[in-house]
Formats: sequence, C-alpha cells, structure tokens
Amino acid sequence: MTPAVAKDTMHQNPPPFTTTTTTVTVAYAGGDERRGPLTMGQANMIRCILRDDPTHINIHDVWPVPEGTTSAAVTDALRALAVRHEGLRTTFPHPPGAAPVDQVVAAKGTFTVTVLDHTELPADPAGYAESVARAARAGRFALEREFPLRITLLTVAGQPAYVALAFSHAVADGSAMAILREEFAELLAGKELPELTSLPPVDLAAVEASPAGLRKSEASLRYWERILRTGPQEMFAEPRGRRPGTDEEARQLTLRSRRGGRALAGAARRTGHPEATVLMAAWCALVAHRAGQDSCVTAVPSANRFHARVARSVTTTSQDALLHLDVRVPAFDTLVSRTWGAVLNAYRHSQFDSVRLWEMIDRVTAERGSHFGRDVVFNDVSALPAPLLGTDAQNGCDAEQELTWGPPQALPTRMLAFTYRTTPQLHISLWAAPSVFTPEEAEGFLTGLVLLLEEAAAGDVPMEAMSEVTGVRPAERGPKWLRVDGCWVSPDAVRETLGRAVGGLPVWVQVTEEPGASGADPHLTAYIARGETPLTPTEAHRALTALIPAAGSGVLAPHRYVLVENPPTEPDRSDAWRRLEIIDEGTGRSRQV
Repeated sequence: MTPAVAKDTMHQNPPPFTTTTTTVTVAYAGGDERRGPLTMGQANMIRCILRDDPTHINIHDVWPVPEGTTSAAVTDALRALAVRHEGLRTTFPHPPGAAPVDQVVAAKGTFTVTVLDHTELPADPAGYAESVARAARAGRFALEREFPLRITLLTVAGQPAYVALAFSHAVADGSAMAILREEFAELLAGKELPELTSLPPVDLAAVEASPAGLRKSEASLRYWERILRTGPQEMFAEPRGRRPGTDEEARQLTLRSRRGGRALAGAARRTGHPEATVLMAAWCALVAHRAGQDSCVTAVPSANRFHARVARSVTTTSQDALLHLDVRVPAFDTLVSRTWGAVLNAYRHSQFDSVRLWEMIDRVTAERGSHFGRDVVFNDVSALPAPLLGTDAQNGCDAEQELTWGPPQALPTRMLAFTYRTTPQLHISLWAAPSVFTPEEAEGFLTGLVLLLEEAAAGDVPMEAMSEVTGVRPAERGPKWLRVDGCWVSPDAVRETLGRAVGGLPVWVQVTEEPGASGADPHLTAYIARGETPLTPTEAHRALTALIPAAGSGVLAPHRYVLVENPPTEPDRSDAWRRLEIIDEGTGRSRQV
C-alpha cells in the first residue's frame, strides 16, 4: 500500500499592499420585530461567550466572490440574508453582570462592511482571506447591541475577491455558516431562494418550552446522567495525560484519502449500513482501542440538526449529542450494528437546558469524586449542503492519500475531528493534544483509520486484531493503574493529589477487592493522618474534588476516607495503616455509583 505523504503547510503570507480601507454602512429593512426567550442552543453558547476567550468561541468563514461580481451586488446579497434570517437581526439585551434571558429581533437596522482594496493579493489569496477572517474573531461581541457578523470585503483594484467573516456563536454555528455561504453564492448567481422551512430562533424557543419540549429536555438530562455516573470520566487516562489546568495548543492535521473514500463506501455496501454509521463505528473503535477503554464516549456536536425544523435554521444549535458506545464485541460488523442504535439514542437526547446540564454535571462529578472530561469530539459535517471547508477546499489534492500539517489552535479537549467529505476522498481534519499524541502518533491514527476501513470493506474485522490491522497501539499505563468505577485510575496520583488537597498531611491509598455486580471490583480507601486538624471525611472529599479538574490524569476520589491521628512508623505499608486507631471514617459521596 502506498503510504500517506505528510506535508507541513505552515507558512507566513507576505503582507499585501492595501491601497485603501473604507467602511460601508448597509441599511436593511423588511423583517418583523419580535421578542422571546432564548433557545437552548443560544443559552448554551452565550454561557460560553461570557466566559471564554473570544478567539476560542467566535467562529469564522470565508466566502469566495465570483469574478465579475460588483461590490454593490455583494452588499445587496448580504442585506438580503439579513432580512431573510431573523437570527442575523437578533441581539440579546441584558444588564451588566447578568446573562441574557431574551432575544430581540429587529425589523430594520444597519451593519458595516470593511472594504480592503489591494493592488494585488498574496500568492495564497485564500489563505490570506482566512487570516483576515480569523483575526476578526478577536474581541468579544457586544451581545446586547452589536450586529453579530464582522464583515470584511477583500477587493483587488475595486474588484471583489473574498468576503471574510467572523460570527458571534450566539447566532450561528458551523451548519448555519454553511447555509449562509450557499445562499450567498445563489444570490450572486441571480437565483431565487426557496421559502424557509426551518424555524427561526424565536419559534424554536417556543417549541422547546412546550410540554413536549420540556419532556424531551428532561429525558436528555437523564440520559447524560446515566453516562456520567457509569462511563469513563476521561478517555485518555494515562501517565502522560493532560497538562494540569491548561488547554493545549494542537496543530491541525488533515487527511485526504481516495483510498479512505473507496474503503468507506465498500464497508458500507458490505455491512448494509450508511457510510456515516460505519465511519462513526470505526472512529469509536479506534479511539477506544488507542485509549485502552471498553467504551468510547464522544461528543457529536452536529447531531442536533437531524430534525427538519432545525436542519436549515440560521441559528446556533450547538449542543452536544453524547455517544456512549460499548466496544466489547467480537468483531467490527457487530459494532457497526450496535452503533446505529447508539447514535440514534444520542441524537434523541441532544436537546437540553444547558444551565441545568452543567449543574447536573457538577453535582454528579462531585458525588462520584471525578471530573468529566469532554475528551473526544467528532463533528461530521459531510452531509451539509455546503460544508464549512474554508480555504481547505482550495487546497485539495488528487493523491491517493496525503497528510498535511496546518496551523495550531487552542484545544479545550484531547481530540477533535471534523469530517468534511467522504467521497470521492475521505477528508478529515484532526487536532490531537500533544500531551497524549506525538505528531507521529497523530498521523498513525488517521492512517490507521483508513487501514481499518479497508479491512472492513474486505470482510469482518476481529476486534482483537485492531493493533495488527491499524498499527495503532493502546496506551501504556503500567501495572499500578487499575479500573475503578469504569475509569482508569492511578492510586499514586490519587495519593499525591489528596495529600495536596489536605494541606500536605500524610496520606496512604489502599486498594482492596470488594464484591460487586460484576465480581470483585477494586475499591480505594484513603488513610489520612490528620494530627490536630479538625478534618472530616466530607471535608477531605470536597477538597480533593476541587483539585481533580487540574490534577492531571488518573485521579478519582476514594470510596472511603479513614482518619487517624499520626502516620505509622512504616508509612509505605497498608497493614501498618490498618492497625492504627480510627478517629473518623466515611465517604464524601452522597450517592452510590
């Protein structure tokens, strides 16, 4: 087989000579003035907007302008989109220090277009346009008053070439940007846009607040809670683990593979399942194999547009579907069959009150003594009418298989993937945390995915042959790591973190085998020599759970805390701690997991 060729496309564009910078004010009118509560997706994203770095939460896109298009035609198309879509005319009034609870749709208003006119564009004009759009993400959108698009028109001697846009994530997500890009192109081509069939945000909020919508939200919360109480709290729990308390910068790695496209189509034909289901099964199988887990927990952000009422709505529906897929099956075909039902179940439970969700996550993880990590995100946008490819679309290749390294970005997760195309090429971009994946391992993961699909196209693949088929090896943890409550745990890391949590008091963590539903389950008992301090088991648990999010990998709270006065003379022996007089004992957990 021909190996993939890895290229590094990081480069600096020479600064273009900008002849003029002008600002054009565009007025729009013709819509309806409306007001209503937030949608669940809007509330979810606004929570992030008010908290996160704007360069991380704002989003961007670049729209090519066909040759011969006038600047007036561009502004007319933008005006038409603003009138057509209520989401683009929406602001979110709120007093200082409070989060919005309502959205207001304007009937008329204005927006500005910054025009950058050049004598010529750089050698990579699409890449330059991408950099202009990305730069516009800096600075928080004023939700209560600012038009939610920052628009820059790039022209050459007055001739439009690209529109570079930054969007507030409160009014658009990747799917919405793709819809707007498609409609913009159709307007410039003189086509008449069809009637809107999906709901605008105010009407969507009313549906969500109906009795049926509220029942759906409650069911979603129960579904998430089951996964959070029983599933692995971090997929990539291993000694090198996450860097404590920080996001990581990860470089974009893009796979374009005609081999992968053919293999995926072949595996779908052979198994009788849709390509999207086969690809999801392969992704989950390889993630779980690499992580050494019995199941794969992955967020699927694009899943909540599967219903017709939101499929083409220009708003943000950014709420995760959470897929929990048990991979303990003998062979890949069985996993594909299992994936179909699991994905549908995840999709059905992707509408929820985000404030209540995070309250539940905080409560459950405190009770379990853990920290839920959104470690894996898989976003398949290949079915969108105009996939959000940005300048990537300009750089396609005809090679059988190619890997290309691109620029870095902050990564609040361990592994993020976007699938842009499945035919004629399999086109996936991956961001993998450097603390978990070396560059060679990241490349090996994507090429291993293609190898798995090729084997699946030829016949059923035994799950035990995953390493041999893909070349991807499971994480190495060493003999001291063990599974506790479905999570990989390092007792040494628990002891070190608990010691810091209780101010440096002597701590010992003992592993015992306790009878459980599946036989003997490992339990952790923490001994703490508290001396004269008035520490209680509940206080020790609370202090530990406060540190867990930034504690590194493999930390889960003990099942039981035992307080003694002084450490034994042989502090590295469990039997020595067990012989000490107990001052207090108990668990900080308020609910059995």
